[in-house]
Amino acid sequence: MNDLRLPSEDRSQSSYTGWTRAHWEAVADHWLLTARRHASAAGGLITPPGRPSAAGIRSDGIEGFARSFLIAAPLLTGREADPYCHADFYARGLAAAMAPDSPDRWGKAIGVNEIKQWNGTPQPIVEAANLAFGLAISRTRFWDRLDDKLREQTAEWLIHHAVKHGSDNNWLLFTAVIEGFLVSAGYDVPGGHAQEDVELFESWYLGDGWYNDGPISPTTGHGNRVDHYNSWVIHPFLWQWYQLSDQPVERRERYLGRLGEFADSYALLFAADGSSLHQGRSLTYRQAVLGGLWTAALAGVGSEAAGATRRLASGVLRRFTADLGVGVDGAPSLGWSAEEFLPMCQVYSGPGSPYFAGMGFLGLAAPAGHPLWTEAEQPQPSERADCVRTLREVGWVIRSGDGVVQIANHASDHVVDPDTGRGDPHYASIGYSTHTAPGVGDAFADGVDGTLALVDEWGRAARREGLRGTVTGEGWAASWFRPRMGGVDVPGARVVSLSVLHQGYELRAHLVTAPVGWTVREGSFAVAGVGAGAATSARKPFADEWITDSGGISLHGGDVTVDLVPLHGWTGSGVARYRGGNAFGEFSATPYLTASPVPGLPTVYVSAHRLGRSRNGLVPVTIAVTGECLVARWSDGRRDEFLLGELFS
Repeated sequence: MNDLRLPSEDRSQSSYTGWTRAHWEAVADHWLLTARRHASAAGGLITPPGRPSAAGIRSDGIEGFARSFLIAAPLLTGREADPYCHADFYARGLAAAMAPDSPDRWGKAIGVNEIKQWNGTPQPIVEAANLAFGLAISRTRFWDRLDDKLREQTAEWLIHHAVKHGSDNNWLLFTAVIEGFLVSAGYDVPGGHAQEDVELFESWYLGDGWYNDGPISPTTGHGNRVDHYNSWVIHPFLWQWYQLSDQPVERRERYLGRLGEFADSYALLFAADGSSLHQGRSLTYRQAVLGGLWTAALAGVGSEAAGATRRLASGVLRRFTADLGVGVDGAPSLGWSAEEFLPMCQVYSGPGSPYFAGMGFLGLAAPAGHPLWTEAEQPQPSERADCVRTLREVGWVIRSGDGVVQIANHASDHVVDPDTGRGDPHYASIGYSTHTAPGVGDAFADGVDGTLALVDEWGRAARREGLRGTVTGEGWAASWFRPRMGGVDVPGARVVSLSVLHQGYELRAHLVTAPVGWTVREGSFAVAGVGAGAATSARKPFADEWITDSGGISLHGGDVTVDLVPLHGWTGSGVARYRGGNAFGEFSATPYLTASPVPGLPTVYVSAHRLGRSRNGLVPVTIAVTGECLVARWSDGRRDEFLLGELFS
């Protein structure tokens, strides 16, 4: 039964969403009260039903407590009253978690470099960081009101985790914030390494406010990992570190400048209906995507007005809550919508993991009189005008228009080791959007949507599993790779891929070298939803389909249409249909193009892709291909010329 009760909409204050601070508080209270239903008797562990994580059910219980506290902390800070006694509940639970003889006693994590010597898990490092982050946010309203004994016990537990070594990625910021909070609260942290860890992380800065989530190999240039972690961990935790630690003014100002740049570019990735980009790992965190935007607003940086930030944030919360039903009837599931969808989740995700969405409630730390809550809503970037922007150092081109936002991804692949790494559907595609999700399971294994694949005589696909180089320009980006199958390069195979986004379309061009016996296939976006029949059924399949005069395919499914038009080199087409392989719906369909290359001869293939809420007319570009040279002439007068063979000479 739906037991979430929302106040009436206020269109005078919030003309776009109708949602105000009262709606945010209602959702936060509901999530916290729901979490209590799954708490242990003493309250120190919160374990909703669901698949346990690889760290084990005990760690999952710690996770449920610490992550739901991320909702409670800003709510307690920004609201004068505490009608549901959230502070009392979390104080009682924390006491049970820290008491030596308690059945809820929290164990201590080990560092990743200790796993071979000792049994255990490093996961509580993350939850210690979440607890410290929440304690820092709510220090005067929660931490300072705990009794001395409980503060000492909690500090001792946090100190243990502050000096551990986690993974060489955003985990460096977890231990840094734990140490930062402890030092700010007057505790010594012998062996702390926060300063050097933050400096190392800062060395992974890319540009436009974005960070790579780990090191990039100086020899291969490999290791690109760019995703929502910039918003739900990297910027909130860096901001908290600079708040808590004593840093030179120039260094602090440099970071705040980066935070502002990030917020300005990241805000482009949200559609007007509140849909967020479906790319990267840990997507079950959902509205935690708002963490970086709230952080920038609280820090007073970035060019967006407070009313525009709230309009965007309320749109996201409304989308997940009112439209998708997340957390309405119970604890948020491991998935994207209200239903559980495990194929999109990672092994480290457990039933308490989705509560990291609490980072998306960070704006509640601002009191009711703050401009974030008093300014009238203003249009968010995707509502002001269709736009294209290249994040040059990130390797993305962003396009918004016709109700959707999409990116062309030519850098991030999350394959750490190109010799043994595997592809990931949430990084491996050329294209991602706010209204489509990549295929997982069999759909990913087949290698159709969002990729240029070489297909062998048995129908097996070799894909881009490790980009070797990236180059960008105004409205375009390109990359190259060696197609891989089973972790091994296909001998003699090489692909250069180019995306040009203009006038609502993405022009994709590929320079492909393939060995004997292989064909070439390119898939567009996968549309998904609740279909009329299974993919293998003789009944009407999901997605309306049209064959165009140009030999292309248009598919309409869910609430979007994808158009795929062959422009050069392609000789065949088709539609791949799946069931149970997409986070956006039970049934999915992807249009694709095929061709048979001349073995060993570099060949150019060009197509036009369009994703939107409506069907479109004529493709606004004509092309000419001479050898490896592509010339594109757009209907508005723009002209592009690329020597594909020389982009990565």
